[in-house]
Amino acid sequence: MTLKVGDIISFERTFNRKDVELFTEISGDEGIHHLTPDEQGKLVVQGLLTATLPTKVGGDHNVLAREMNFEFLRPVFTGDTIMCEVKIENYERTENGRAAIRASFICRNQKEKEVLRGGFSGVIL
Repeated sequence: MTLKVGDIISFERTFNRKDVELFTEISGDEGIHHLTPDEQGKLVVQGLLTATLPTKVGGDHNVLAREMNFEFLRPVFTGDTIMCEVKIENYERTENGRAAIRASFICRNQKEKEVLRGGFSGVIL
């Protein structure tokens, strides 16, 4: 898929306990809220695990990120389904034949509440 300015790429993911456990092991982020369930039996999903949603676009399009920013707006819990919309803000060919890209994103939970927003820029290899 060739990207162009204005394209919106959407996808969703439901986070589960195993996701949090694996990310805890990999990242070392052992905050008590990631290890101890709340009264409803849910764990808080690590912010950077939630932030893997917009980075999926990078993997899908071979983006080498140069800059990423995240604004964490509210917690995500196991069992939450998060929809991420990435909008291509800038896409242009560089002199060396690569493409420079800049995108913004918004992630919302199943209640349509924003949980994360931000942007990234980089080059496509």
